[in-house]
Amino acid sequence: MRQLEKEKQKKEHILVCLSSSPSNEKIIRTAAQMAQAFQAGFTALYVQTAEKTEKTEKTPEDLARLQKHVRLAEQSGAEIVTTHSEDIALQIAEYARISEVTRIVIGKSMMKQGYFHQRRVWTERLTDLVPDLEIHIIPDSDVYRRYQKRKKFPEWMELPSWKELMLTVLILAAATGIGEIFFRLGFTDANIITVYLFGVMLTSILTSGYTCSVVSSVASVVLFNYFMTEPRLSLHAYGSGYPVTFAIMLGTSILTSTLASKLKENAKLSARDAFRTKILFNTSQLLQKAEDASEIFDITATQLIKLLGRNLVVAPVEKKKNGIVQGTLYNAETGIKSEKVFNVKEQEILQWVLKNRKRAGAMTERFSEEPYLYLSIYAAQNRYGVIGIFIGQKPLDAFENSILLSILGECAMALDREQSAREKEEAAVMAKNEQLRVNLLRTISHDLRTPLTSILGNADSLISNFDALDEGMRKQIFSDIYEDAGWLIELVENLLALTKIEDGSVKLQLSDQVVEDVVREALRHVERRKNEHKITVDCGEDVLLARMDAKLIVQVLVNLINNAVKYTQTGSKIRITAGKEEKNVWIAVEDNGPGIPAECREHVFEMFYSGKNKVSDSRRSLGLGLALCRSIVNAHGGELVLRDCAPHGCHFRFTLPLSEVNLNE
Repeated sequence: MRQLEKEKQKKEHILVCLSSSPSNEKIIRTAAQMAQAFQAGFTALYVQTAEKTEKTEKTPEDLARLQKHVRLAEQSGAEIVTTHSEDIALQIAEYARISEVTRIVIGKSMMKQGYFHQRRVWTERLTDLVPDLEIHIIPDSDVYRRYQKRKKFPEWMELPSWKELMLTVLILAAATGIGEIFFRLGFTDANIITVYLFGVMLTSILTSGYTCSVVSSVASVVLFNYFMTEPRLSLHAYGSGYPVTFAIMLGTSILTSTLASKLKENAKLSARDAFRTKILFNTSQLLQKAEDASEIFDITATQLIKLLGRNLVVAPVEKKKNGIVQGTLYNAETGIKSEKVFNVKEQEILQWVLKNRKRAGAMTERFSEEPYLYLSIYAAQNRYGVIGIFIGQKPLDAFENSILLSILGECAMALDREQSAREKEEAAVMAKNEQLRVNLLRTISHDLRTPLTSILGNADSLISNFDALDEGMRKQIFSDIYEDAGWLIELVENLLALTKIEDGSVKLQLSDQVVEDVVREALRHVERRKNEHKITVDCGEDVLLARMDAKLIVQVLVNLINNAVKYTQTGSKIRITAGKEEKNVWIAVEDNGPGIPAECREHVFEMFYSGKNKVSDSRRSLGLGLALCRSIVNAHGGELVLRDCAPHGCHFRFTLPLSEVNLNE
């Protein structure tokens, strides 16, 4: 039994209806208490109608009160939903069915009466539409009466503009002119009445509110009576049926104008809702494509300006400085963004909003004298910044507030994803660097011991037995020390060069160089065992000029040629060639050695990878040379690739930009 009661409580869903009525605050608090008591889901629904949008909620006081109620519902844990319909009861009933609402909380003050008769209140219709739901009506008629007393005129009596009045007069004059033509041509009264009805409908569509429509309806009857009935130019009518005709014409005109006005307002609402929904959808798509936090903030501000048409201030959190230092001001009219430096008061507001994760400024109880409304952008425990929206004397409506919160939520999630991706990338880089450090230490500790031990042993032999050694033995020892020291120098130079290129601290000193001269210079720096191999150079008959940093390209060639010397048997052939290919110059170093196994080719350009090949002098390679070569070539905008030589051997080829210098000038 208890289990069934718990399951029932879990399914409870309470719906409260929002409005700008002063009594709505009490209704929201009552619904929130019920939701807490029943541990139920809590939703606050605001139904917009054409009348509410353009009339009832248009005054600043009503809008401010409505926003206050929306914020109260949010603070009470309600999900805010905004929809629009001319039939409030039907809309609430449909939403209740779709959302599986179990209880509806409304106020008695929301029951409206007609001006000339007692209409059936929509709460009674709501009871008929959802008979299986519990409907709680909170009475507060005294507050509602005080609220109603402040309304001086009914909605249809609001004064139109001079432009709308002139337009109404012109339409009536045109209808009368056309009616006069029809009268002279012998058309019936029905045809002329249709012209006036068309004029009334046109007035309803082209003007705002109901005033011009009602005036046009009454004036059409008067004009028809005065100009189109006998006796003409008089308000008297000979026909006994004309009073009935006038009454029907007046009723039809008023009904037509009312329907046309409502259709126009509904069309506006639909267009506005579609536009705002499109903005929200586009925002989600754009944020998914954003690459960094700065772009995310920029997209969010741009989309909010499209939605609200107001100036914005974006103040991101600077984690290095542990807070907000400055922000960006977005001008809605010019579309220009500029740097915003906050004063002491603004800093206080921003820090309060950031710390408490609540809104402050205009339309709130905290810092209400400020012209901007400040909202925090956060997700879980991460605080990303604050956004300020200029309010002035024009409060946000409920739907704008709902879309605003949705966009800020999308922004926070995008920033969360961006931060997670950045942290993962940083962690991957740190892990890679740590692995490289471990590999370097392991490799150096293992592979540097051999040449250092050799140098130390040979030096000790020279110091201890210099006189006892013959000339040939001394030269051999000196040669071994020289080669070991040269190997160590090459290693250190490769390490330093690779580190500088990887962290971007190397700036290329580009110049136009003759390719053959660079190749010859590289051969001068190749180790002495090059004489044990047959090295040839073929750069073609034409002079090739390439754009390069000569010192770095020499290092690339030295590494490639040294690899060919080290990994091939004595007497092997090493060939260096160059040529032109479209807008590039290519340089190749190939040999007829044993080659590189297929399973090792995809790793040869990785750092610390030396494969299974043994160096000709049995000294192990650190595997830095080819990684350095590829980094240098890539920095030049070229590409280094490995190919096979027939029948065996390796072919390393890289490209450089062709120089645009014309040697014939």
